[in-house]
Amino acid sequence: MPLASVIIVNHNGRHYLEQCLPSLLCAARIEHEIILVDNASTDDSVSYVQQSFPRVRVIGNQANLGFAQGCNAAAQYAQGQYLAFLNPDTVVKPGWLEALIAALEADPKAGLATSKILLLADPERINTCGNQVHYTGLTLCRGLGMAHDAFPHQEEVSAVSGAAFIIRRDLFKSLGGFDESFFLYMEDTDLSWRARLAGYRCIYVPSSLVLHDYTLRFGPLKTFYQERNRYLMLLKGLRWPTLLILLPALLLAEAVTWGFTLLRDRPHWRNKIQAYGWIASHWREVMEKRKQTQRVRKVKVRDRDLLQHCGYRLAYEQLDTGSLGRIARLVLDPLFFILYQLALALIWW
Repeated sequence: MPLASVIIVNHNGRHYLEQCLPSLLCAARIEHEIILVDNASTDDSVSYVQQSFPRVRVIGNQANLGFAQGCNAAAQYAQGQYLAFLNPDTVVKPGWLEALIAALEADPKAGLATSKILLLADPERINTCGNQVHYTGLTLCRGLGMAHDAFPHQEEVSAVSGAAFIIRRDLFKSLGGFDESFFLYMEDTDLSWRARLAGYRCIYVPSSLVLHDYTLRFGPLKTFYQERNRYLMLLKGLRWPTLLILLPALLLAEAVTWGFTLLRDRPHWRNKIQAYGWIASHWREVMEKRKQTQRVRKVKVRDRDLLQHCGYRLAYEQLDTGSLGRIARLVLDPLFFILYQLALALIWW
């Protein structure tokens, strides 16, 4: 039985797999299996992997089912005690997997562990060291663009990065895996939040090194998925009185995201409207998911605990490095801070 199962979801990523799989096969020093889920690629990814890497188990889907559903499909076949999820556009360094496993084995309350992820194009710079979750659900890379030696210590983080992390297999199963309705974006944050509700922590492990071909891109539906999934995560995870108290901050976050959409993703501004519409038209489904999420909550885990592991600052420089980003930080961070402190003063459940 392998100690770990490494799961990769691929869609037309053969050119990435040519780097990812060799690094993966050479890097691990423990018994592990590799499962590749292919979401209806048209670039001969499947035949390439089958011919070049016979050790890799390939699961082929007839349609692009998205990241979450692809991961869940692979997890059903996985034999490992730990499930490691890895993006195909990554290159792992020796010992990356062992370091993540060691962090979980050293702490029974640590349920997920994530790597120090550096930029493939510039390994001297950070992609993310775990994800930083704002208390309104907005999630950004932690440390993007900072020097590679920043964040040198193992520590708890708001959420793991879906690009490279592991989770205890029994915990993944008890949580019901990824929420398949997310399709793309925020699945990692949602899974991290649900693990917290179940009483587990998320750990960042700097000795686990992964390179990621990351650039900030805007596809035609990115804003829709990010915003819809943020609303869904908040509605699932937080109690109604908490959402009511957070309403002023949530409205301020809406102003921020609308401003960003109109400045950086204007051709797709209707995505925001569509995100509202999806939540409204799927309200019964959302409420059922809320019930399922609340069932995993341990009695002692409070909304306050979730919020205390979030931040009030937004990394505006990741979106705008000019004067607009600086002005946003000077004006908006103090407002978010006041509303955050007010929320923590009122929320004791």
